[in-house]
Amino acid sequence: MKRKELYIFIAAVLVLVGLNLLVMHSNNPLYSENDEMVNKEYVSSQKLFDEVWSEVKTNYYDASMNHQSWGRWKEHYHGKIKTDDDVKVAVDTMLASLDDPYSRYMNKSEYSDQNTSINSKITGIGVNISTISGKTHIINVMEGTPAQFSNLQAGDIILNIDGKDINGLSLAEVASLVRGPENTTVELTILRNKDKFVKKVVRKEIKIKTVKSSVDKNIGYIQILSFIGSTTPNEFLEALEKTKNTDGLILDLRGNTGGLLPNAIFIANLFISKGNLVSIVGRNGYRYNIEAQETDFGIEKPVIVLVDGASASASEILSGALKDYKKAKLLGTKTFGKGMVQKIIPLPNETGLNLTVAKYLTPSGADINKKGISPDIEVKFTPNDLKNHNDVQLKTAKLLLSKMLSQNVN
Repeated sequence: MKRKELYIFIAAVLVLVGLNLLVMHSNNPLYSENDEMVNKEYVSSQKLFDEVWSEVKTNYYDASMNHQSWGRWKEHYHGKIKTDDDVKVAVDTMLASLDDPYSRYMNKSEYSDQNTSINSKITGIGVNISTISGKTHIINVMEGTPAQFSNLQAGDIILNIDGKDINGLSLAEVASLVRGPENTTVELTILRNKDKFVKKVVRKEIKIKTVKSSVDKNIGYIQILSFIGSTTPNEFLEALEKTKNTDGLILDLRGNTGGLLPNAIFIANLFISKGNLVSIVGRNGYRYNIEAQETDFGIEKPVIVLVDGASASASEILSGALKDYKKAKLLGTKTFGKGMVQKIIPLPNETGLNLTVAKYLTPSGADINKKGISPDIEVKFTPNDLKNHNDVQLKTAKLLLSKMLSQNVN
């Protein structure tokens, strides 16, 4: 496969975020909302189910279908599907047998919600969350967002969403309860220290840059909030320009749940000038290595990458490549572990399917799905760190990098 063809392939496949930890509704930036992405053919509910069954059978990355006879599902539901609600229940049950959390069927409403403009419009409240000791904590609040205007703070614990107790829910489930259409309201019950109170937050379009940077003496700091924006590569280059006179660099991928595969590859290529950046493995084991291209811009200074349990998908592609090539030290906690690639498939009745069509491997050949990437230096937040807004991971990274730089000088 030629490189041009590869990027056409990538443009047709979405590296879906494993967890929507930004608690936003993030529209798919790879497709515009047009007739090409909406199948307006209307068929019977039974035929719709049969088409979903066929698409999965033909395109799912695991030809063994999780070691089962896929035909049994078609036989089981033959003649039993009367409504599109029946389709939803039957397909959800069928897909659950694959043990794949990323493949999902979308009814008309859900598909319309996802299949929006190429401009990556994002609506939500503007926070990053993580699970610590079984509780959902707000890790940070983005500037100029509804969350900030509502005085939500890092360290706040979310107890209830719209009156629903979220104890025991996954981060993905929590995110799905918080996100929603613009100008709608979500009610959050918050625990701050020992005080419990309710905040009503109106979801809005979040206009943020995906890359932020700063300089502290001789150390540069670049935070990539998401890989989903089409401007991320240029924003990263601007950040490098601002930090070019520093001797060391901290790259912060904490809370970054992923985005576009080409963005991760572009940034990895700035650190790695030769060799395989990531391997895409499709159905029946077909494997293609995405190789680094020659570039006039290279990053040679010592680098520490901050990661956590919310660093997923494209974040793991970048951090995995940097770790394998020993271009950086990873510091923090184990990453999320999403090594799968999904494609969006339009279906009749204006419905759709997110289907896993491939997986990716790090340059060393490691399959990180459901495993994550372990940091070189593990640093965890304590409850006191969160309470006092003490970023112990960033502080440790700065101390370690300063030590590395002083040793290089000596």
